[in-house]
Amino acid sequence: MDLPHIHCVGFTCGDAEALAAWYGRAFGFRVREQRDHDVDAVCGLVGLPGARLRRLSLQLGEEQLELHQVLDPGPHRTGRPVRADSRSNDLWFQHICLVTTDLQGVAAPIEKQIHAGALQPISSAPQRLPDWNTAAGIVAFKFHDPDGHPLELLQFPPEKGDARWHQPSEAAVLGLDHSAIGISDPERSRRFYGELLGLSHGGGGTNSGPEQDRLDGLQGTRVQIDAWRPPQGMGIESLAYRAPGGGRPQPADHGFQDLSHWQLRLEVNDLEDIAARAGGCGGTLISPGVITLGESLPPWRLGLQLADPDGHRLQVVSR
Repeated sequence: MDLPHIHCVGFTCGDAEALAAWYGRAFGFRVREQRDHDVDAVCGLVGLPGARLRRLSLQLGEEQLELHQVLDPGPHRTGRPVRADSRSNDLWFQHICLVTTDLQGVAAPIEKQIHAGALQPISSAPQRLPDWNTAAGIVAFKFHDPDGHPLELLQFPPEKGDARWHQPSEAAVLGLDHSAIGISDPERSRRFYGELLGLSHGGGGTNSGPEQDRLDGLQGTRVQIDAWRPPQGMGIESLAYRAPGGGRPQPADHGFQDLSHWQLRLEVNDLEDIAARAGGCGGTLISPGVITLGESLPPWRLGLQLADPDGHRLQVVSR
């Protein structure tokens, strides 16, 4: 496997087993592994030494989604729910993009849950991006899961997206294309994701117009989108909203126990070098340097918890 590589994306939830069942019913995720961490190295890595955590790993296609549950925060404060007034241009915004071959069919039961009040929408309805756009022909729909985490269903036209999204499959939902993050400064994010972490710029563009407004649940939207890709697998998209204004920063005391906490697990070759250079590239160390993991997170031997310039969390690991 070529590095860097995103092994999984995860977030904190209230009840990992209940939410895993919902993801299985809605999209076909299957449980891969469940492990509890009782005051071990992983608890210290994520900034909660003395806590008890549950980590439930789900598989969809080639990608993994981790559900994190804080069983006991120990000496730390309890977690906060996702803010009900969260908007797409807030800098704590992060979503996963689920690729489907049948957006209408997959979205139909989601829309029923929205109409019943069980889920909250972001988009007013599925949107086809217009022909003038570099993403022309893509159809997308955004909404929240039962715990408030933003999700995006996306269907590529034949000429767009990775070749793997166009292989014959019986599954309606194929996997995760990327995780998108709200950012404030594209150049600062380029230094962090490109120079520090070694991801390649995969192109981008600016989206605007009524379709983008309806997709994002905003008015007067103008968003610069940049793709950051490893050699294989899912990537990252940065979303810099030029309009509307008013996007709020990540809370200064944001922590792993909060349900708005996301993280990407990224395997790299030289963890010590990244730890040494992170501050100069706009990053912040969450863990006290590089942590020896022992047997708490196999197959990785070393880990570093890191925040990007806007506070989005990454768990950077090496073997």
